[in-house]
Amino acid sequence: MNVLKLDISKAGIEISPRMQAEAQAANALLHSKQGAGNDFLGWVNLPSSITADDLAAVTAQAAALKARAEVIVCIGIGGSYLGAKAVLEAMSDSFKLLHKKQNEPIVLFAGQNISEDYTAELLDAVKEYSLAAIVISKSGTTTEPAIAFRLVKAELERRYGKQGAAERIVAVTDKARGALKTLATQEGYPTFVIPDDVGGRFSVLTPVGLLPLAAAGVDVEALVRGAQDMEKATAEGVPFEENPSALYAAARNLLYRSGKKIEILGSYEPKLQYVNEWWKQLYGESEGKDGKGIFPASVTLTADLHSMGQYIQDGERTLFETVISVAAPAHEVKIESDAENLDGLNYLAGKRISEVNRMAELGVQLAHVDGGVPNIRIELPRIDAYTVGALLYFFEKACGISGYLLGVNPFDQPGVEAYKKNMFALLEKPGYEEATKAIRERL
Repeated sequence: MNVLKLDISKAGIEISPRMQAEAQAANALLHSKQGAGNDFLGWVNLPSSITADDLAAVTAQAAALKARAEVIVCIGIGGSYLGAKAVLEAMSDSFKLLHKKQNEPIVLFAGQNISEDYTAELLDAVKEYSLAAIVISKSGTTTEPAIAFRLVKAELERRYGKQGAAERIVAVTDKARGALKTLATQEGYPTFVIPDDVGGRFSVLTPVGLLPLAAAGVDVEALVRGAQDMEKATAEGVPFEENPSALYAAARNLLYRSGKKIEILGSYEPKLQYVNEWWKQLYGESEGKDGKGIFPASVTLTADLHSMGQYIQDGERTLFETVISVAAPAHEVKIESDAENLDGLNYLAGKRISEVNRMAELGVQLAHVDGGVPNIRIELPRIDAYTVGALLYFFEKACGISGYLLGVNPFDQPGVEAYKKNMFALLEKPGYEEATKAIRERL
């Protein structure tokens, strides 16, 4: 039985036998590894390939970092940080930093931007804490994480010396080559490998995600079990109507073909906000090419009903909505009665906040459908490591199927290089002299 429930009854579509066959063929293509981008399909069977020894190595290294540091800085960008950030935010107490006693190290993220203020504030904030770092980069030369690592590495070496710093830095990188691999070998950093056949946005279930999550105290074994069960639920031989990833991919492509060019992912649980951000990279980078693709946007509800809600309800009818719904919260808070009832809320007295949230969700769904916004609903029983692991793999598998239905290579990202060439030219990077001259003339 699938851990998540997918409901497309309010999407306003009927999936034809032809579309079912297309989706099944796309899923089979992922498993046969005969389609476009087939050298980056290691994620398809990644959950089932993770062994007890793999998990033991990750948890042992996480324990070593936890023994040395109160704060662990995780350095990476894109897929090298978004997956870990998404799971960590979902698993964490929303107000963890206000608790005086921390049972686990605080994991902070760096290298996902080149903001001078962010970097300065991070380095200042960690001054009073023992420190370690996880640096994640296939090449070691990606600008944003390379800058952050240079600064964090220098701070660690100032505090602990080169040998002491080497015991507090773990590199997740290429198995054999690249600047970070070379440095890790020279300095003696413990290392984990980013598999050659797993692209960054599909890498959360490799040490890229598992190591920082284990260091933060997340149950990575449960996370992997959830993904393993979803891998089985979406396997090649599963009938279309029982395969949630194939069903979701088919539904969103039918909506796209009917003129719905924007998909809004929303949730009524703020803990899932960074799942939205991870999802946007996954689908935007996989599908947005060759002049095609559904534009992935996101909202956090009910907050964004008071901002984006007007556009969703009454704006241009080029969008559809996918909502992640959580059946059972982890806590119980009831609304109390008030003698004066000036706010008029006594009619809610005795009800749990989750009841109000659920009625808001259902009311919004009906209003949006009435306003011409097709709705897809994904229900999770709860938010825990197992269900989040299942959700991540569900979206990954659906993304691969959806990209093939769209007719693109879902596993490359040629468009991300354009800005880098301009940036390097403007920064006068060696080897870019002609480009520097040309771009300065344009400016």
